[in-house]
Parts: sequence; C-alpha cells; structure tokens
Amino acid sequence: MAGAESPAGCQAELEPVVSLVDVLEEDEELENEACAVLGGSDSEKCSYSQGSVKRQALYACSTCTPEGEEPAGICLACSYECHGSHKLFELYTKRNFRCDCGNSKFKNLECKLFPDKSKVNSCNKYNDNFFGLYCICKRPYPDPEDEVPDEMIQCVVCEDWFHGRHLGAIPPESGDFQEMVCQACMRRCSFLWAYAAQLAVTRISAEDDGLLLNVTGIGDQDVIKPENGAPQENTLKEDASEHGRDSGKEVKAEQKDEPCTSSSSVSDLQTVFKNENIKSEPQSSCRLQELQAKQFVKKDAATYWPLNWRSRLCTCQDCMKMYGELDVLFLTDECDTVLAYENKGKSDQATDRRDPLMDTLNSMNRVQQVELICEYNDLKTELKDYLKRFADEGTVVKREDIQQFFEEFQSKKRRRMDGLQYYCS
Repeated sequence: MAGAESPAGCQAELEPVVSLVDVLEEDEELENEACAVLGGSDSEKCSYSQGSVKRQALYACSTCTPEGEEPAGICLACSYECHGSHKLFELYTKRNFRCDCGNSKFKNLECKLFPDKSKVNSCNKYNDNFFGLYCICKRPYPDPEDEVPDEMIQCVVCEDWFHGRHLGAIPPESGDFQEMVCQACMRRCSFLWAYAAQLAVTRISAEDDGLLLNVTGIGDQDVIKPENGAPQENTLKEDASEHGRDSGKEVKAEQKDEPCTSSSSVSDLQTVFKNENIKSEPQSSCRLQELQAKQFVKKDAATYWPLNWRSRLCTCQDCMKMYGELDVLFLTDECDTVLAYENKGKSDQATDRRDPLMDTLNSMNRVQQVELICEYNDLKTELKDYLKRFADEGTVVKREDIQQFFEEFQSKKRRRMDGLQYYCS
C-alpha cells in the first residue's frame, strides 16, 4: 500500500539510538562513582594489616554469615579473592573498621590474603546492614515488595541507611544538604539540636505537635508545652556559675509561634557565626553554651546539614569530653565525611590515570613528537567538522560513516605525502 510503513521501518523508528558519546559519558560516570566509593581501597591486598581503617568500602557475605549468625564485614580485596562466588551485600563505606574475613565468625572459611587474623575485632561496630536490612523498617534494598519510589540516605552518626519517608522530616533536594543525622542519633546526641537551630538546612518548627519533644531555652532547661499544644510562658533563673551572670537576675523565656529557624545556605551560616564571634561581651568560651542560651526546638525527626557544618561545632575541653563519652569524636573531623573520602578517591584516580597519548609522546624523539602532534590535531579538527554535519542535519552517525571518514582521511594524508618534494643540497 502506498505510503504504508513496513514493520521493519516501524521497528527502526522505535529502536532507541545511543551515540558513542553517550556510551563514553555513561562509562566515565560509572567509573567515577566506583572510584569515589572504593576510595583508596586496594583490590589485591587485605586491609587487615592497616588496623581499623579510617573509612573504607565494606561488604557482608550472607553465604558465610547468614542472618542469625554473628555479623561480619570484609574488605574489597577479600570480596574478590575469598568470596567471589558468594552472595554479598554492599555496605558502601564504614568508619574505623577492620576486615573480619576468615576470623572466628567464619566457621568454614580461611582468608586467602591474610589468614593470620585475631579471632574477633572488638572495635568494629555492626548493625542490621550486615544482614542486608536497612532503615527503621528493617527491609532489604532494593526491596521487591516496596512500590514507593524513595531514596535511601545514610546517617552520618550510626551509618545506617534510611528511607527518606521514614526520617520524620521531608528531605531537602539532594543538592541542598551534605549530611543527615537520623532521629535515634539526634535523641542520643541531643546537644546537636542547639546547633540545628542555627545550622540545619531544614526549618525547625513545631507545626507537627506529634513530633515535638520540647522547646529548650536558656541553660538547656525545658520550656513546658501543655498537652493541648498551646505555648506557655515560663520564667527561668539562669545558673550564674555556668553563664557568668548574676544569680539573682531573672530571664524570661517565651515560646514563640515560630522558633528560630536555620539558614539554607553556607554564606548565611558564615554570617551567623561571624556575628556570634564579634560580640563585644561573649557570655562563654563554649560555643555550645552560647547556642543553648537561645531558644530552640527539639523534634523526633532527622536533621539535614550543609557543607562544612562540622567545623562549627565547639571544640572546647568540656565539649570534646562530651563527644568522647557519646563516641562521636569523629564529628569534629571533616576528613571523616563521605564527601572527603569520595573526593580522595577521585583525586587518586586522576593521579593514577595515564594518558596513552602522553605515554607515546614520551617514547619518541623531538621530531617524531612534533609530527605526531600535528597529525593528532589534523585528525581532531577534521573529525569535529565531519561530525558537525551530522549534528546540524540531526542524523545518526553510522558505522559506515566513521569508516568512510577514516578512509578519506588516510587518502588525504597519502596525497599530502606524495606531493612533498625532497631536495638534497
């Protein structure tokens, strides 16, 4: 029938077209992601000899340590060499962990790379992730029974992974925050709420009474909130020994309709702390006490933090002691962040990646180098002009088009060489 398309023609139209550039870009992106996650991990040597590695890519083997057994984690090299055919859970990265492969938790396996291991690594920390379960819902990821599209976010403190919808606070856009602290860790490290009022990316408010725990004010004392949700004024006396004021002076703490909110940009955060630091009469040398002297809200929800927020934490002697007691000293170390770890991996990759063209040039003499560079520039220019025609016409570059280009390029090169005249003096 005239004008009718053949089935083959329809199939050709529906068939997705992927350009070579798309393939190369996707391959480079996957390679960068892999290098970021693996960081400086060695794929051939077990990391056990390094002790508790500050941060490394880890795996759990459900074949060797199934649910019901003791949890264990293995390094990258052991995942290849000792557990290559096993079912593994990728744990992304964990801090201060020593490889367990082949120790007493593995009843029928000896590590091929480093068999002389202690029976247990007492400093290692484990959670449900080591059995492939995540979040407060204790579900696998990906979850075949979960039809709700939702991203998983890792808590910077406990390093568990959580569904965004199970964090008690709607996550900002992924580019708008750098780290997250889950509900349980915010309850355990309640001092963070004083910082959250000034630093957290998300607005801290008492709109959802079901999530509100308490409003904290001067001296970290509670402003009582009645069950009906109505705010209540409360007159508090500040402890002079803690804040350097006259003990007889009364301070009135008042619950406002909108408690203090956080800034949403790093520049705003810098302004906040600049103003804090230039006060003519600082109340205390402890930044935490200064923040606790202001009103803020505690909620049963996760918090989201911007870039470099850790540098704003107080590092006075009392605070450092508190961090140690809570086992969160790592929060004062900006090199502990996953971002720093990933950047190191990308940097190492860029350093190790060798350019084959430069390798070839280094093996040549000066004349050969100049000739090769000229040939390379000619090829690059002509190929760019050749492909531009297809882009302007909106047509797909086919295999035969590329073959034709190189045939024509070689032909032009031969003609140039044949046209050269050499003279001897």
